[in-house]
Amino acid sequence: MKNTSNIFSALALAGVVVLFILHFSNPKTTKNNSTSVSHNLTDTLKIAYVNIDTFEAHYDYLKAKRDEFNKRQSSMQSELERSAQQFQTRVADFQRKAQSNSITQAEGEATQKQLAQMQQSLQLREQALTEQLMKEKDAFNQKLHDDLNGFLKDYNKNKNYDFIFSYTEVGSQILLANEALDITDDVIKGMNERTKGTSDTTKKK
Repeated sequence: MKNTSNIFSALALAGVVVLFILHFSNPKTTKNNSTSVSHNLTDTLKIAYVNIDTFEAHYDYLKAKRDEFNKRQSSMQSELERSAQQFQTRVADFQRKAQSNSITQAEGEATQKQLAQMQQSLQLREQALTEQLMKEKDAFNQKLHDDLNGFLKDYNKNKNYDFIFSYTEVGSQILLANEALDITDDVIKGMNERTKGTSDTTKKK
């Protein structure tokens, strides 16, 4: 029971990295001209990045799904807490009766068996709820990754970037980013337009 709050984690996109290479000119090089080719690639590469923190804060569909998952988490926790309280009440009642010798040995053994079954059912219920929510969260994260990938491929048909990286304020391997390369606003706008119907439907639930 005490691990329930740790199990139900909030949605997040940390770890989602969108990285693809569209083209490199003249890939065949030799050791003698490797330095020259390296400089040429640096000069001609088009690079952009998406600020994941900003994306999470302003992508409507993700915000709606996060709220939905948080509500379900609270509901599941409440259910498990109620069941745990009922179990503790039964245990306390049994202990009082046993200490006052108000039950027979057979009744005591039967009650102990019932309590063991009740505890097992509670543990199985907690496990089932956890696995169900985790499975749905994983499925959503995969869908989110696929949707973002699909959008960026369409978006990049006219932009012709060689690399599109993800960037976060904390934990990113990119220590400094030129804001001129930031395409986050374009991505947020495009993704919100693409999933507007889905987002509205989710909010109404």
